[in-house]
Amino acid sequence: MLLKALDSSVGVTAALAAGMHDARCSGKVRHALLELVRQRVYGIACGYVDGNDAGRMASDPLHGLLCEAADGLASQPTLSRFENHVLRTSLWRMGKALMETVIAAQRRRHRGAKRITIDLDGTVDPTHGHQQQSLFHGKYGTWCDLPLMGFISFDDAPKQHLAVALLRRLVPALRAAFRGARIVVRLDAGFAGPALFDLLNDLEVEYVVAMAGNAVLERESADLMQKARRISLQTGESVRLFGEARYAARSWHEVERRVIYKAEVVREAAKPPQDNPRYVVTNLRRLGAGKTYDFYCQRGDTENRIKELKDDLSIDRTSCTSFAANQLRLLLTAAAYVLYQELRCRITAKDEVRAQVGTLRLQLIKIGGRVVQTVRRVVLHLAASHPWRDRWRAVVQRCGALPLAALA
Repeated sequence: MLLKALDSSVGVTAALAAGMHDARCSGKVRHALLELVRQRVYGIACGYVDGNDAGRMASDPLHGLLCEAADGLASQPTLSRFENHVLRTSLWRMGKALMETVIAAQRRRHRGAKRITIDLDGTVDPTHGHQQQSLFHGKYGTWCDLPLMGFISFDDAPKQHLAVALLRRLVPALRAAFRGARIVVRLDAGFAGPALFDLLNDLEVEYVVAMAGNAVLERESADLMQKARRISLQTGESVRLFGEARYAARSWHEVERRVIYKAEVVREAAKPPQDNPRYVVTNLRRLGAGKTYDFYCQRGDTENRIKELKDDLSIDRTSCTSFAANQLRLLLTAAAYVLYQELRCRITAKDEVRAQVGTLRLQLIKIGGRVVQTVRRVVLHLAASHPWRDRWRAVVQRCGALPLAALA
C-alpha cells in the first residue's frame, strides 16, 4: 500500500509505461504495459527480483490489487516477453522519463535549493555466458557490464564519455527546474579527461574531479610530501597536509586549472608508513584546499547508495542474453529505488531517514497480515503485535495510503 501511494504521488511507473512502444496486437492483450511495469517494479521493491517469482505471486490478492490487474497478474512467460521485446528507442524515452520524474519530485521538495550536487559512479555488473556487449575489465578481472549510476543531492564507451553524454542531458534539465541554483559535479579519477573538462566549462557548472598523479604533480607536491613525512616521523601518527597549484595537462590545450593535492602519510600498527598522495581538479573558489578535498570525499556516500541497489534491490541481476532486456531491468530497479527514496523523504525521524532499503522493506513494506477478499472489497488485517506498528501507522498516514478511519 505504501508503494502504491508513493507511486501515485510521484508517477514513476506511469511515466515509464508512457515511454514504451506497445507493438502487440490489441485484440489479444490481457495485460496493459502499465500493469506489467507496476508488477515488475513493485515486485522488485518487495524483494521479488526474478521473473520466475511471478508464478509464486500469481495468487497474491493484494499484489494484484495494487497493480490493478483485472485479469490477474501476468505469468512468468508474459513478463519474459515484455522484457525481451523492448525497443532501444523505448529505453531512451524511459530513461528520460525517469530523470524528469525524479527532478519534478525534488523540485516540489526543494524549491529554494541553493546548490545541487551531482555524483556519478560506475559499478561492476558481472556477465555470464554469451550476453550481448559484455567486455573484459582488467580492474575487476571479469567479463562485465559497467552501468553508470547518477545521484543528486540538495542544500536548502570509456567512462568519461558516458559521463559526458549523461551530464549533457542532466544539467540543462536541472537548470530549467531549479533556476538560480549552483550546480556542482563531483567525479572520481576514472572520469577525468579533456572532453569532460571541456563540457563542464561549456555547461558553466562548478566541479570537483579527482585526477591520477603524474610526474609534474608529484614534483609540485614533493615539498609538502616531505614535510608530512617529517611530521609523521616526529609524532608517530598519520599526517594529512593540503596544498594547491595551477596546472595544465598537455591535452587541456594550455588551459590552467586549480589542482588541490593531499600529502598524506598513513601509519598502521605493525606496518611501515605509506605515502598516500591524492589530486583533485576544481574550479571552486570559495573553499580552501582542505575543505575542498573534504567536500570531494563526501561523494563516498554514493558507494552506500550503490550498495543498496545491489544488496537490497539486486540491480545487478541482469541475466538476460539481450543487452536491451538487461537495461530495462536496470531502469525498473531504479524506479523501485526512487519509490524508496520518496519514502525516506516522507519520514521525519532521523533513525528512519538513515535506514537502508532492506530495513525499510522489513519494517514498513513486507509485513505479515491476513487478506480477506469478498465480492465488494478486500480487507487487510495486520498483526497487532507487529514490532513497528506505531511507526507504520505514522508513515501510512503521512503518505496518505489509507484514510484515517482505516487506521483506527
